[in-house]
Amino acid sequence: MIQESLSLLAVFAHPDDESMGMGGVLAKLSAKGVQTHLICATRGERGWFGAEDQNPGLRGLGLIRTSELESAAKLLGLCSIHFLDYLDGEIDQAEPVQAIGKIAAHIRRIRPQVVVTFPPDGNYGHPDHIAIGQFAAASVVSAADAAFVDGEDRSPHRVSKFYFMVDSESFVNRLAPLLGEITFPMEDHVRGEVPWQEWMVTTRIEMRDYCQTAWRAILCHKSQLASLGPLADLEEPAAIEILAMQGTFYRVFSMVNGGRDIEDDLFEGIK
Repeated sequence: MIQESLSLLAVFAHPDDESMGMGGVLAKLSAKGVQTHLICATRGERGWFGAEDQNPGLRGLGLIRTSELESAAKLLGLCSIHFLDYLDGEIDQAEPVQAIGKIAAHIRRIRPQVVVTFPPDGNYGHPDHIAIGQFAAASVVSAADAAFVDGEDRSPHRVSKFYFMVDSESFVNRLAPLLGEITFPMEDHVRGEVPWQEWMVTTRIEMRDYCQTAWRAILCHKSQLASLGPLADLEEPAAIEILAMQGTFYRVFSMVNGGRDIEDDLFEGIK
């Protein structure tokens, strides 16, 4: 059993990022007694996949997706959810000092040993993912700086380990027959996912036993299931087989361990 004093903070952009990205890992950590917390930058107000004449609008969809996230969080065992209340699709337009200060204040209050966010490419080029990942990285540094003022006058906190949540080559290849190429269209070009080669992955978490919980958390995000295509129609055992291939991370920095060996625990090296 992991010590109950351990805590992890995930910093993501939209409701569903937590379940679709690392639901099995969050469920496992929560079951082992780790305090798991989530910062969600938006309420997913623009993530509508139904008929346009049925779109409930920004506020309406935000309320729907907030409720979906709350349901998923209960299944995953999250201790808290904190919304930054930026508008979906506009995180990269946030005032940087303000955004960093908000996240740093949460880091100083929660005092996690581990922080997880998106990699620099946002997994597949999503501007919101890229922006919140950059803000999270800056916040980890700022939260440890005694000279940084976060707006809540909280004492500094130094995170022990900082990770990017990454998609390995084997996982992306497994998804390809179901989802096709994962892309994100921009004004003048189309971005796409560049999988992390297996040797780039520093940390692999075995969480197969918790993937049923992760799948049921994903299904809580009913408004987003259309975005999953055929994946959403899989029977639970088949979905679990795919989710079990997640749990891959890149260790950006660690104050407590290092080396070339692949970690099997985000808290490796922390007593």
